[in-house]
Amino acid sequence: MHEAAHPGRIVAYPAQKPLPRPHGPLNASWVTTRGRAARKSPQTSTREPVIQEPVTSEAASGAVGAEEAEPEATRRAAGVTESSRANRGWWDRNADEYQTEHGTFLGDDRFVWCPEGLDEVEAELLGPPEDLKGKDVLEIGAGAAQCSRWLTAQGARPVALDLSHRQLQHALRIGGSFPLVCADASVLPFADGSFDLACSAYGALPFVADPRLVLREVRRVLRPGGRFVFSVTHPLRWAFPDEPGPEGLSVSASYFDRTPYVEQDEEGLAVYVEHHRTLGDRVRDVVTSGFRLVDLVEPEWPDWNTSEWGGWSPLRGHLIPGTAIFVCERD
Repeated sequence: MHEAAHPGRIVAYPAQKPLPRPHGPLNASWVTTRGRAARKSPQTSTREPVIQEPVTSEAASGAVGAEEAEPEATRRAAGVTESSRANRGWWDRNADEYQTEHGTFLGDDRFVWCPEGLDEVEAELLGPPEDLKGKDVLEIGAGAAQCSRWLTAQGARPVALDLSHRQLQHALRIGGSFPLVCADASVLPFADGSFDLACSAYGALPFVADPRLVLREVRRVLRPGGRFVFSVTHPLRWAFPDEPGPEGLSVSASYFDRTPYVEQDEEGLAVYVEHHRTLGDRVRDVVTSGFRLVDLVEPEWPDWNTSEWGGWSPLRGHLIPGTAIFVCERD
């Protein structure tokens, strides 16, 4: 099914249906921890995205509803299906605002791992740029596919996958010669051993109820020796309020409380879900899913970065880690 995804259009796979593959039966972009803060970061505002294709009536009605009644923020259980459905809708409704606020920071063809601004050009977590030529790369939670655009410039052959159709419309708006696939990261619509590398900059892993589903699928579609690098909110951040100022420096919750953060509507239906895993949980998830953990990177806040991104800020960034990047390899 890798071959069915063509540049210039979005290939969509419904997340709620099992996806066939040749060898028998066979899971989105950044948001700050506790999602509401991601919509309120005026210091990162930038250009207005332009999409000729109109917003669907469903997305439009969702946006109107969000203005009429702010969702309730709570901590409660949220399963695999509820989390996927809620986050697909959230990203479809908020993709335009997200790209408006953060598009300049991310660029159109840069590979930025995190709000700290760590760039793959410097980090080389996927390997030296010259070694990327000719490699098949899967970008998970691609958003507007900025990373895939950078990978293409290095001579790689990326496929950009995201849960949100609206985010991928922004990828079409910017342009590129690589395939775009709309699908759930825990049910990847690709044959075994389709890719040499996989990457995810704050995509999928923070939002799924069972990250092992994603990790096992990524391992399945990687070739032996393949590398998977993914960034997530540093688990330590869950013990602190999601605020960029001094109030975000005092512990307010248990680091060990793994209850998901949920925003729900007036009927109690989740409209946004984010899941917490401790650092030990993340390591165990990686290892039990068949990967070898090669490195764990905790980017320091650079002096040049004066921007705030939700709960990320120079003040907090110089004192506590905000991002954890896991470098994994399939044996």
